[in-house]
Amino acid sequence: MSGEVGLLVLIEWKRAARLAGFLRLALGPRLLARVPGLVFVKSLGTGRGGGFGLAPSFSHHGLFLSFVDEAAADAFLASPKLAAYERRAVSFFTVKLRAFSARGRWAGREPFAISAAPPKGPVAALTRGSVRPSRAMRFWRHAPPSHRAVEDAPGCLLTAGLGEAPLFRQATFSIWTDVAAMNAYARSGPHLEAIKAAKDEEHFSESLFARFVPYDARGSWIGRSLELPELAA
Repeated sequence: MSGEVGLLVLIEWKRAARLAGFLRLALGPRLLARVPGLVFVKSLGTGRGGGFGLAPSFSHHGLFLSFVDEAAADAFLASPKLAAYERRAVSFFTVKLRAFSARGRWAGREPFAISAAPPKGPVAALTRGSVRPSRAMRFWRHAPPSHRAVEDAPGCLLTAGLGEAPLFRQATFSIWTDVAAMNAYARSGPHLEAIKAAKDEEHFSESLFARFVPYDARGSWIGRSLELPELAA
């Protein structure tokens, strides 16, 4: 199968590796600048416990990457560089992604080329925004209840609260059993209220909403293990 492939990596560092993990987060894409086939990368922190909140975590870290094709993504997954991350981790999770819908920008770019059709099975969602400083207090009134609701939502297989910078550059990533389960959460309760508030009160100076076919998932995150098979060729 041709086309761009996304990759999400989630890491919970061992206690002895937390300083090294923090440095990797701070240095961000510069550590991965020469990875073959890499076209986009973001190094992301999380809220306490790997969730979504104002208090940062010093033991959880995420990478969101996009590669030119499957071969480049697979080469990175098998690389000594990524193996070094895994050796220092308490828990380690990876999932490959093919976008079937994307609207908006991330750091001024449209980072995900469409390379899949909407799935009948599992689906992944990324919602990312740059919060206007003048709207931060309003945004954070809505965000934590929305994230707490997703953790217990029917059909949610995995969720992570991620961010490039505290308070102002935030993202959520989730994997669902199917599109129906994802939509049922998105169109009800605290999440619907948060969406309406973000639109009406103009919380974001930049935003991105992307949906993916998730596959080849391995490992665990925040006590949840998840395995998804490779896509058929």
